[in-house]
Amino acid sequence: MNLSALIKNYFVATDENLTIDVFDEKNIYDVYQRVVDVLTKHIDIETTVLQAMSYCFYEILDNVLTHSGKELGTVITHYNASEHVLSFLVGDDGMGVQASLSGNDTYANISEPDALRMCIKDTITDGKGMGFGLYSTSLLARNAGLRFEVRSGNHTMVVQDGAEQTVESEFWQGTVVYLQLRTNKEIDPAEVVANRTDVAAQYNEMFLNKNDLEELW
Repeated sequence: MNLSALIKNYFVATDENLTIDVFDEKNIYDVYQRVVDVLTKHIDIETTVLQAMSYCFYEILDNVLTHSGKELGTVITHYNASEHVLSFLVGDDGMGVQASLSGNDTYANISEPDALRMCIKDTITDGKGMGFGLYSTSLLARNAGLRFEVRSGNHTMVVQDGAEQTVESEFWQGTVVYLQLRTNKEIDPAEVVANRTDVAAQYNEMFLNKNDLEELW
């Protein structure tokens, strides 16, 4: 995987706060927990954003192992405290969105641009999952996002300023999911998951101790 290209396109390469993790089925949970735990320690990040983001983040990690055909994925994260912006990227060099989605007979002849447009819709899947991870991430992007991208092959789907478009881009073998979030905006995490699960309680139980929970109230 061309990490230097990803960093050049999405991050400031010289920033000391940039972190890179490689994950597989053995350490995916450890990577997930470590990244979210570090963010939780930043008291200036709105808790409701973390409650929603933690759910979407794990879903995106799991998508790599479930849908890419590869055993490894890469996570790049960055938090800019002065601007209240969290950025994270999950990438792989697998089969890509179009090839994965076309594994479902319903989408056997789908084009690459249409595959990228469809992959963030509810219940759209290659049959190996529920089709909810990228959909919930798109809802998070509309609630607290600055920019949301799904890049695969020769195209990138972009959600920014409430608008969605799919554009031609430099070829990427595999899939890149990139999300930039405002961290000082309070949101309703239940809206991000369409009220299908209690992400706030899940995050609180996993990442906050008793004193932290008392401070929420």
